[in-house]
Amino acid sequence: MSLAINLEVKKDVLCIRLSGELDHHTAEDLRSRASSLIEEHNIKHILLNLEELSFMDSSGLGVILGRYKQIKQKHGEMIVCAISPAVKRLFDMSGLFKIIRLEPTEENALQRLGVA
Repeated sequence: MSLAINLEVKKDVLCIRLSGELDHHTAEDLRSRASSLIEEHNIKHILLNLEELSFMDSSGLGVILGRYKQIKQKHGEMIVCAISPAVKRLFDMSGLFKIIRLEPTEENALQRLGVA
């Protein structure tokens, strides 16, 4: 299975919606596309919708952590929303929820970032 990447810019927020599997085969594509949009549009925050993400490995965690660091340099915030149970378990085990906020829905996350 592959990864479908939907990227949308709303003001200074990059909405990343992932569907499928984020692994070492697909991580580089996401990294390069997200990074260039962050620089191009002066993005300050990232909303990560993982509702349709069925699998993620350490490469995926690395891409997410890298974008988090990119946003932190701009004093921004990364919010994850609508996360599937399998991926949520990976976030829990890796400790990512200590630095990345979890919201139940994309609408909640957008409100939190002042874009909704």
